[in-house]
Amino acid sequence: MTKDQKNEVIEILKEKFNQYNNFYVANTEALTVAQVGKLRRICFDKKVEMKVAKNTLIRKALESIDEKRYEGVYESLNGVTALLFSENAKEPALIISSFRKDANTEKPILKAAYIDSDVFVGNDQLETLKSLKSKQDLIGEIIGLLQSPAKNVISGLNAGGKLASLVKALEERGAEA
Repeated sequence: MTKDQKNEVIEILKEKFNQYNNFYVANTEALTVAQVGKLRRICFDKKVEMKVAKNTLIRKALESIDEKRYEGVYESLNGVTALLFSENAKEPALIISSFRKDANTEKPILKAAYIDSDVFVGNDQLETLKSLKSKQDLIGEIIGLLQSPAKNVISGLNAGGKLASLVKALEERGAEA
């Protein structure tokens, strides 16, 4: 690979790292060509971009953006590395997990994940990443929480009509006695 080609790869990677707040670093070593092709198709269908690059080029791209910000990812840059870029933080974790189950294999192995400035290192973090909630999920939960007090007030007011009639009936009963 010439120096110009390497610089071109670094620039492409820099664009991807700047474009996405979430990326996964996975080891795809020992996967067959057919399995890698299948993984790429699944990623494409789920709107996850998969890129394979040399570890030194990935590191140079990350360091040129912000050396300190990606510090936790550098340790995982060894062996065969595939990068999975996604807008949805948990989608690559779901893809990796379902691919393993369908192919009955332990690969790809999650080496690290960078999610909105947090770094998750190690394959054991896959379950945690699968349970992450998307921004839309969190907004929906917040809206639901904000709406519930209003619903309680409305139901209380509706019940207030029943309460008023009960008070009126007791008042009339007291007047008769």
